[in-house]
Amino acid sequence: MAELIAFLLPALPLSALLVMLLLGRYPGCEAIVRLSERIAAWRRPRLGASGRRSDPRRAPSFAAAGGLLLALSLSGRAPPTAA
Repeated sequence: MAELIAFLLPALPLSALLVMLLLGRYPGCEAIVRLSERIAAWRRPRLGASGRRSDPRRAPSFAAAGGLLLALSLSGRAPPTAA
């Protein structure tokens, strides 16, 4: 009996989700809508009184940093010579 319970226990969340979907409820739907609205509001430019953006944007930086900097420094080396 314990083996059967241990076998069916992981199927409980899946079966609960399936029942919710069959009943027409979509869990997380409201959270997805809120997140998409927040992303859309974040991407909109903020216009000041003059009709221009209130915060000037900086030019994108194309400098290598972090792991890319290390990879670029190691990629220029030739392989070691055989002794």
